[in-house]
Amino acid sequence: MNANVRIEGIKIRNFKNVISGDISFDNTRKNYKASITGLYGQNGSGKTALIDSIKLLKIILSGQSIPQYYSNYINVNANFSSFIFDFIVNSSQGPVKVSYSFSIYPIENTLNQNTGLDDIHKRSIQVSKELIKCPNYDIETSTLGRASKLIDTDCDTGFNPIPKRDLLVGTLNQTELIVTKKIAEATSRSFIFSRDLLNIIQNHVREMNGNSKSLTFYSSILDRLFNFALYELFVLDTQTSGLINLNAQPFFFKYAQSGIGAIGSIMLPIDRPTIVPQKEKGIVDIIINNMNIVLCQIVPNMKIGINDLGAQVMNDGSVGERIQLVSYREGNSKPLPLSIESEGIKKIISVLQLLIVVYNDPSITLAVDELDSGIFEYLLGELLRIISERGKGQLIFTSHNLRILETIDRGFVAFTTTDLQNRYTKMTNIKGNNNLRDVYYRKIMLSDEGKNFYDSTRNSEIAIALKTAGGYGNGQKNNNSNC
Repeated sequence: MNANVRIEGIKIRNFKNVISGDISFDNTRKNYKASITGLYGQNGSGKTALIDSIKLLKIILSGQSIPQYYSNYINVNANFSSFIFDFIVNSSQGPVKVSYSFSIYPIENTLNQNTGLDDIHKRSIQVSKELIKCPNYDIETSTLGRASKLIDTDCDTGFNPIPKRDLLVGTLNQTELIVTKKIAEATSRSFIFSRDLLNIIQNHVREMNGNSKSLTFYSSILDRLFNFALYELFVLDTQTSGLINLNAQPFFFKYAQSGIGAIGSIMLPIDRPTIVPQKEKGIVDIIINNMNIVLCQIVPNMKIGINDLGAQVMNDGSVGERIQLVSYREGNSKPLPLSIESEGIKKIISVLQLLIVVYNDPSITLAVDELDSGIFEYLLGELLRIISERGKGQLIFTSHNLRILETIDRGFVAFTTTDLQNRYTKMTNIKGNNNLRDVYYRKIMLSDEGKNFYDSTRNSEIAIALKTAGGYGNGQKNNNSNC
């Protein structure tokens, strides 16, 4: 594996409807270069919670403030949510296992007190009990030993253990460290991955001028996790589909060309022309030309492009370009607005550039909720087969489309269960000639192996409920329910 960072597994506690769920992204059956995990299960069984936890990881590792709405994701029967993320980090000593755990707590926002707003809108998030574990660096032999605590913030001081604290920040005044920690807590940020603490550590690395190999090693671990979140981890949640439905086309991208690279996202309206800066227009040109190489293969005889409507002065006085996204179909003499294409086409366009990068770049991790939404099942199955067998990056996705179970290795597939204490599982002891899709259906019906994959429904009761609910048209009040 040549990836700088790869997520190996996640443990989730008291987050949304997941009381306890552990999932591994390792395929122990075969040694593929790519890491693919498709999560399947009943509605409301914890699939989106997995993607939301990865999105939370990206926010925290990149030193950003956690949005207030995450306070609503803490399970209603718990006071906090906790997470453990296991990574493989490619360091100067080779690949090393790193563990990062933290908890999020809701706190009352006193600025909004007595405003008449519901309490749920007054809460923000505090990151607590952060803990980084990684192998010890042996100074004498320049080798790695057993895993131990590098930074543990669950203390009244800045962090423990003291020997590692002295190594990482030197003779820094403890009061300054505690103030930095308090600021991170007050702004709903991670203390470990706050820019303030990372800068303190980097300054100490420069002061040591390479005279401490252990300091350099530990600092590089933190830097690689930070950069992973900023530049290599992409999360596409259901908000993306919502934007498409509102006639906004998101372009998520990472590319490098002629020594010049760019990373990020661009949102363009598709129901009308828009003005973009000239530099941004150049990026869109590159992305579209790159995507068309693949798009015309998976959607035959189709390409997309930009209708250039000329230069225009922008509000800040700079010169921009007025453009409109269009599609080209074989047989059409003129381009058509992209807005008239299907939702499935728009979904493919929004994710295609990142799938290209996942196929080619081992350092990229992409997490997508409802990857199958609007995409033809046969096409999606074949596309994922190719990526899983020949790709290099990491792809984590949720889906309801069972066709994929027949095209990718079963070691790449996980399932949700109805067990609140054990939300995620992988199927074992399945014969090589068994169809995983058929096996999954059978397990739903039989609930064998001690795991229940589906909260059963009864057709007769659904029919009665539909008929009873229809009584509203006759002025009846149906407040009784067996649910």
